Amino acid sequence: MPPTAPRLIRSIRLLDAAEARIALDFTAPPPPRSALATDALLALAHEYQPLAVLVTHMTPLRAADVAALPDCVKLVATVSVGLDHLDLAALHARGITVSNTPDVLTDCNADLSMMLILAASRRAAEYFTLVKTGWTTPLGLGDMLGQRVTGKRLGIVGMGRIGQAVAKRARGFDMEILYHNRSRLTPEHEAGATYYAKLEDMLPHCDILTLHAPAQSSGAPLMDARTLSLLPRGAVLVNAARGKLVDEAALMDVLRSGHLAGAGLDVYQREPNPNAELVALPNVFTTPHTGSATIETRTAMCMLALDNVAALATGQPLPSPVTP
Repeated sequence: MPPTAPRLIRSIRLLDAAEARIALDFTAPPPPRSALATDALLALAHEYQPLAVLVTHMTPLRAADVAALPDCVKLVATVSVGLDHLDLAALHARGITVSNTPDVLTDCNADLSMMLILAASRRAAEYFTLVKTGWTTPLGLGDMLGQRVTGKRLGIVGMGRIGQAVAKRARGFDMEILYHNRSRLTPEHEAGATYYAKLEDMLPHCDILTLHAPAQSSGAPLMDARTLSLLPRGAVLVNAARGKLVDEAALMDVLRSGHLAGAGLDVYQREPNPNAELVALPNVFTTPHTGSATIETRTAMCMLALDNVAALATGQPLPSPVTP
């Protein structure tokens, strides 16, 4: 490594290609065997005096933690798009730059969202369970029927990078795209989708609803008993964005009553160990917060985080800064 290689620490072992780059281009302690708790990360920061700290959502930095960082830390680079685990105001108040890893995980998150749409609509969890536990009787003509995805009306809440990527994939299934966003897209990005300024106006028209928005600043769920009731009977809900967007008690009620035919969930109000009653429902298809979990995407996320460290160390503009 160069004699003036930037000093960094990370809260978790990165993927192999990124660890190889750290060995060549940075000065760093050995990677931890498992994700560091916040107090352990802070202790390492004081011991190692790094320029940059790399974290994931598994190692949050709240206001008190930010105050405890040594003055040498000039960058917190999170290997994620989400920022819920960081107190941005406290970091920026201390003059610490923040970066994240957008764009590189757009396609994989959209792919997973389509998997959830298909699996929840076609009762994949129930089919899987039936075969695994013993499929002994042929299904009758009307048994365990799912819902066709092709041609359905797909409502998208949050038409950013991922929402637009989901819409692009859904058009391959001849789906009609509806969307609710803070602002209307340009015609080029809208690509024929129908815009609803009010979520409540869109929900009654959605055969399938998929969420791609940040959590509300108030902390209140976007989909609660009232908004869930506005969906047509037999609709499907997909959430691969934030667990806080959905009132899980209300979701269980509409799934049990049959008002919703199913749900596809990658995120939960409590992670890990989500609500056992929710994930046990037969009409819920679940994955463990794995939207970006491919070799290609996770490697790209790690590399982008390191790109931000290298840019800061050489006085260049960061590729993906998080602005105050």
